[in-house]
Amino acid sequence: MRLDKFICESTELTRSEAKNVIRKGMINNQAGTLRSGAYKVTADDIIEMKGQVLKVRGFRYLMLNKPPGYISSNVDEQMPSLLNLIEIEKKQNVFIAGRLDADTTGLVLITDDGQWSHQVTSPRKKCEKRYRVHLQESVDQSTVKQFAEGIQLKSEPQPCLPAKLELITETEVLLTISEGKYHQVKRMFAAVGNLVTKLHREQIGNVQLDADLALGESRFLTEQEINGFK
Repeated sequence: MRLDKFICESTELTRSEAKNVIRKGMINNQAGTLRSGAYKVTADDIIEMKGQVLKVRGFRYLMLNKPPGYISSNVDEQMPSLLNLIEIEKKQNVFIAGRLDADTTGLVLITDDGQWSHQVTSPRKKCEKRYRVHLQESVDQSTVKQFAEGIQLKSEPQPCLPAKLELITETEVLLTISEGKYHQVKRMFAAVGNLVTKLHREQIGNVQLDADLALGESRFLTEQEINGFK
């Protein structure tokens, strides 16, 4: 890795700021002062800035319990970005692995590991996602059968993959799907003449939202949760 990139990955400095501290002779390794941003940092190097040893941060993986009124975007638009809810260094480098609508709550995964995110979001991986859905109209076993057979969405050439629908009450269900079509859950229920009044994502793959994680709160994933997508 280039020295200037190494500094950026080890501190909160931008690339231009990293180059500036290098020019000022503030970066050293065991052999002395380093003055080129193009210097290739090896595993044997001990890089220091102002006497402090620099270490590259590893990838970050977080779960967030998304509240309503936030968008799954890296920047604020008509509504605030959900990234406003997390406090980590270089927040601009992370992205959202699996988006939710502004009015939908629940589990969102956030990372700066592109390959890991691909395992979560790629349609070919068919990663299962479980939602708790509140509905305007009641549902019964006939609806369960329809979802198991594959719901045909308006303007879609093929029906959805079979989905698992579990009845909690007449108007509350758990829905597990393995796709990520645009507004899929709402469109699936609209296709059978029903309206989603509240939607909350509880699980993605092997990662289940902590029951005690309040809306707007986040935590880093465990090693076991991270490895579940590798």
